[in-house]
Amino acid sequence: MGSEIERKFLVRSEDWKPGAVGVPYRQGYLCRQAARTVRVRVAGGQAYLTIKGQAQGITRLEYEYPIPLADAQDLLEQLCLKPLIEKTRYRLEFGGRVWEVDEFAGENQGLVVAEVELEWPDQPLELPDWVGEEVTHDPRYLNANLVEQPFSRWGKP
Repeated sequence: MGSEIERKFLVRSEDWKPGAVGVPYRQGYLCRQAARTVRVRVAGGQAYLTIKGQAQGITRLEYEYPIPLADAQDLLEQLCLKPLIEKTRYRLEFGGRVWEVDEFAGENQGLVVAEVELEWPDQPLELPDWVGEEVTHDPRYLNANLVEQPFSRWGKP
C-alpha cells in the first residue's frame, strides 16, 4: 500500500526558475470521482498509470505503475477525459526537500503551483521565498478538477 502526504502552494515569483530544467507532462483521467481517481501520465519518455484514493486531510492512498508509452498515448487520446492536463514539471531542492513546480499550459495556462511531499502530515516545513498562498485544501487546484474546470475558465460563467 502506498500513500502520499503532500502540501501545495501557489508560486508568486519566478525566483525559482534560473537554472531549473523541466520535463514535459501530459496527463489525463480515466476516472475522477471524490473517492478515487485513475490517471494516465506521460512524463518525458516514461508512462504511468496512477490510482489515488480520497484525501484524508493531506494524506491519500496512491498506487503508481509504469505502463508502455504507446499504451499511455492511446489512452490519453482515446479514453481520457478532455482537456488533457499539459504542464512542465521542475524539481528543485530547498530546505532539505524536493519541491515540484508545475507550470501549466493549454487550458490551464498561467497557473503555476509548487508541491512538496512529506513523511508525516504535521512535519515542519521551511518555505522558499517564491511560494505564496497555500492551496492544499482548495479542490480547484487538484489536477483532476482542472480537467472539468480549467484555470482559463475560472471566473467565467
